[in-house]
Amino acid sequence: IMKYDKIIIDKKELEVLKQLFSNTGNKKDKTYHLSLQKLLEELKNAKVVDDSKMPIDVIRFNSIVTIKMVDGNEKTFQIVSPEKSNLANNKISILAPMGLALVGYAEMDTVDWQFPNGISTITIVKVEQPTN
Repeated sequence: IMKYDKIIIDKKELEVLKQLFSNTGNKKDKTYHLSLQKLLEELKNAKVVDDSKMPIDVIRFNSIVTIKMVDGNEKTFQIVSPEKSNLANNKISILAPMGLALVGYAEMDTVDWQFPNGISTITIVKVEQPTN
């Protein structure tokens, strides 16, 4: 279920993402590879917009996201560029499978995603954009 029918991505962030994809080294990781392929497919039909037109509830670089897993567990983390990734501080790289899974989706969307232990459905409960 998607609020906006397709993923929405900021034009400048899309360029940064493409650059990150070409520089990444963990292409042999199956989960990563599947996640990347799914995102690349979605990007073909994505709505690309200028920063000023970006909906506030869509996940992008630095978004703080709360997701709910099928088992009811909720997790909150921030999607960051790879060099800022820090799991201890709940900062997940946009290139991690979870980051790839969520970028471009909006609050209240549900996403089926391939995790290392199989496919699972995630509900995006809340999306916040830091003000800094």
